[in-house]
Amino acid sequence: MSLFTFKSRPLSSAFFVAIWFLVIPQSANAFTLEHSTLQSLMNTPEHFNSRTTHRIHPSQPEGLTQDTTEHVTVQAHRLEEPLSIDGRLDEEPYSIFTPVSDFIQQEPNEGDLATEKTEVWVFFDNENIYISARCWDSQPERMVINELRRDHNMLAYNENFAIVLDTFHDRRNSFMFHTNPLGGLTDATTTDEREFNKDWNTVWRVETSRFSGGWIAEFEIPFKSLRYKENNPQVWGINFRRRVLWKNEVSFLTPMPASYGLGAISKVSEAATLVGLLAPSGTKNIEIKPYVISSITTDRNLEQNAGNDFHSEIGFDTKYGLTRGLIADLTYNTDFAQVEADEQQVNLTRFSLFFPEKREFFLEGQGIFTFGGGGQRGRPRGGFRPGQSEGPPSNIPVVFFSRQIGLSNGMNVPILAGGRLTGRVGPYSVGALNIQTEKSETASASSTNFSVLRLKRNILRRSNIGIIFTNRSALVNRTGTNQVFGFDGNFSFFKNINIDGYYAQTSTVGMSDQNKSFRGAFDYSADRYGIQLEHLTVGDHFNPQIGFVRRKDFRQNSAYFRFSPRLPSSSLIRKIGLESGIDHIENSEGTLESQQAQITLRMDLENGDQWNIDYERNFEFLEEIFPITPTITVQTGSYYFTNFRASYNLGPQRKLSGQLVLQKGTFFDGHRDEIKFRGRIELMSRLSVEPTAQISWIDLPRGSFTAKLLSARTAYSVSPRMFIGALTQYVSSSDMLINNIRFRWEYRPGSDIFLVYSDGRDTTLSGFPLLKNRSMAIKFTRLVRF
Repeated sequence: MSLFTFKSRPLSSAFFVAIWFLVIPQSANAFTLEHSTLQSLMNTPEHFNSRTTHRIHPSQPEGLTQDTTEHVTVQAHRLEEPLSIDGRLDEEPYSIFTPVSDFIQQEPNEGDLATEKTEVWVFFDNENIYISARCWDSQPERMVINELRRDHNMLAYNENFAIVLDTFHDRRNSFMFHTNPLGGLTDATTTDEREFNKDWNTVWRVETSRFSGGWIAEFEIPFKSLRYKENNPQVWGINFRRRVLWKNEVSFLTPMPASYGLGAISKVSEAATLVGLLAPSGTKNIEIKPYVISSITTDRNLEQNAGNDFHSEIGFDTKYGLTRGLIADLTYNTDFAQVEADEQQVNLTRFSLFFPEKREFFLEGQGIFTFGGGGQRGRPRGGFRPGQSEGPPSNIPVVFFSRQIGLSNGMNVPILAGGRLTGRVGPYSVGALNIQTEKSETASASSTNFSVLRLKRNILRRSNIGIIFTNRSALVNRTGTNQVFGFDGNFSFFKNINIDGYYAQTSTVGMSDQNKSFRGAFDYSADRYGIQLEHLTVGDHFNPQIGFVRRKDFRQNSAYFRFSPRLPSSSLIRKIGLESGIDHIENSEGTLESQQAQITLRMDLENGDQWNIDYERNFEFLEEIFPITPTITVQTGSYYFTNFRASYNLGPQRKLSGQLVLQKGTFFDGHRDEIKFRGRIELMSRLSVEPTAQISWIDLPRGSFTAKLLSARTAYSVSPRMFIGALTQYVSSSDMLINNIRFRWEYRPGSDIFLVYSDGRDTTLSGFPLLKNRSMAIKFTRLVRF
């Protein structure tokens, strides 16, 4: 019997419950053993005893010690006067206080001392926390520095220095700030060490400089930009990461397992402890951010063509700190003019595409609202990096997807007003949101109220349980309301074991049965071995209308295994990986609908390049005719097809970096060949072009076609806070040429000027593409803090 025709029973949810109850009673002893092992490792000469731990003042503790919980301790030093943030370490505190140093490698030799020295100082005054780093480099002429845009992914693939602050000292949640030698800025938050939100922005400063032996960074982070407990003195978690890209070396202040990868910066359970810090409490924490916008719009898709219509509006967002850890947000007449166009995708499946949220109002506190693993983007093939493809799309429903608010039928719906409450109160994380949209004849949307309530409670050392409730007052394209209720749990044990599960149910008129969804998942991810097991069920009438459901009426069982040894004796290959996995999907009646088995060979090279070979064998059962294009269909029936994929990732240290993919195989009852390149061309440190080209040749019995996606993103950075970017995209399936030009100037931290131009053109006619829609907008914002 073929591997692709068997039927497997769904994994019982009782299996996962049994695992929870088996593991939890042993957790206390397990954690004691874990930290005892860590203690013994850190007390070896090549780790703890080699650190710089000179006493800096008779009345001060050592600059770097260990606390009673066996975590490294860092001392913060109070300043009577603010530091001058200029990227130079020539002020008196730098000569008085001894820096922390002796970072420990994560890559390539886990546990060894870093080969390049890093020195870090932590200071504070009544307004700010200051963190300064001197990054020594034995060959500074080889440093990889080619990006300046704020929050761009490539900043993590430059020489860089990063800071993570666990301000509640719960060893779960954190703020992250990092920079490169050019002074590029990236800030982000992490929730429960898992949900990484790089779109979060706050007010802070960094200045850098270079010298003959390396480079320097000085950070100034206002206490008002952070959330923390009210009491003093403060005890925070803290960690630092240094990346020396020309050596492909990553090091941290505290030992971090190689299995964590670049995500180790978010693992604050392993971070050091920051002591001696006094933060302001009981003071005002109010932000008001008004905006003014003017726009001119042309839309020839409407029945009555709109030509050069002028429009102007005002509105504002307000933040009010109820406590230092709980923030209320209010918005009036919300506008999203700064948002760039979505990146287009080629869709050769019968399921909807997922486009991520980009609107600023919905981004802060986003991780609190994440439920049950929804929004995961699929299992990575060999790990993520710029230009690399992702694994199979995730079928996990997103119970709350903020993109459903203010958008309908692909068109904007005016948001009248809204409020949100996010933050932490003791062991609880709280998220509440209420948004009211206006009626829109153009988007065929009625006036609608959206409400969401999310509550999570920390349990054990790194685990949590939670509930969620959503309500939509008006359904899409019909009368009635929609509610969702669900509860979930996320359990983390040791360093690499995670167990997740959820149950959710929707309430919609006319959909009283098959309206449930539940999931259980086990994940063991060590450096050498990896195992993932998952069961997911989604009912045919599971209908979260403030969410996103890619697929309905199915039960999915998945298993994934990885063996990835390192090759220390090789000067060419750092690590190889052999991965295999299977996804088995059947409907509620037990009929097999989809199955995918995959085996992957991966090689991580010492120079930062990566090579992958994948082989897939697929099964698809079509109960209905699948219109893959408007004129070509795939008939009902069972289909087996295979796919071979080879890809090569060019490391970010190259002038031309990115990923080249070649794919060949069968496709339903035909054939599919594909070539794809997604990369980056460095013209200079401030100017780059990011081309994408994907061409798929599909040959089916009922017809053949070629699907093309061509795009180019060009960006020029005047400074870390000013850039101009252009995105041009062509999609053959819609015969549209889409252009978006965006200028952003953050003229003072938190305050911006945006200039945005976008248009869409029809390419079906010969000659110059015909204009279908066009808009130009200018937006001015000003942040005022009290």
